[in-house]
Amino acid sequence: MRLFLHQLRGEQRLYWRSRELAFFTFIFPLLIFVLLGSVYGHDKIKSEGNVKGSSYLLAGVLGYGVAATALGGLAIWLVIRREDGILKRVRGTPLPPATYLAAVLVSILIVYALEAIALILLARVLFHVGLPHRVFSLALAIVLGTLAFAAMALALSGLIRSAEGSSAVVNAVYLPMAFISGSFWSVHSYPRALRAIADVLPLTYFIRLMRDIVLRNVEIWSRPEAVAIIAAWGAGGLVVALRRFRWEPREG
Repeated sequence: MRLFLHQLRGEQRLYWRSRELAFFTFIFPLLIFVLLGSVYGHDKIKSEGNVKGSSYLLAGVLGYGVAATALGGLAIWLVIRREDGILKRVRGTPLPPATYLAAVLVSILIVYALEAIALILLARVLFHVGLPHRVFSLALAIVLGTLAFAAMALALSGLIRSAEGSSAVVNAVYLPMAFISGSFWSVHSYPRALRAIADVLPLTYFIRLMRDIVLRNVEIWSRPEAVAIIAAWGAGGLVVALRRFRWEPREG
């Protein structure tokens, strides 16, 4: 436990000292929420039962945040550490690899939890969105989403060959997913083909789960299908990570 806490403190310091990482995975979702909320935050979304635009957007950007932080940011961070030889050196220290990865994952969980709190407070202060009533369900959803997308990040990092190409590959994965899954607007206006793609993406179900909890005050266990699909994607990512995750730099 002492090694874990020491590494966790180190991971937090490294994250907040990395200005680019902190900006694009923590600050940028907040900026997107404020900008889009200023555009249509006071409108009513008819296709979603006249839900206030800022309330609808809040749940969507919570989804974008978990994809940006736990999937995009973590995958790039791991590839850079691997190619710089940092992960290889970790295996030569007394710190067990499992403890190292646990500290990394908990650090990402802390970051996303803080981001979720910041988004909810911004929504309350700027757009008068009500605070969530199902706090325990919201916390469980945050943990579920972070761990599932982090598992996918571990898998994705094993498929990326170089640090130079990591940003391009990761952005090509999570940015289209964020748009198609409805992070910023309702998917009801999408063509049928895009809606079919959205129906298989994990982020779609995480956003639906967030909207149910944040907007409709539904408990997380009332949406077992969404929970199961998110968990299944996380389990799939874990299986791939166990086969493809690398601690040493890749050749070529």
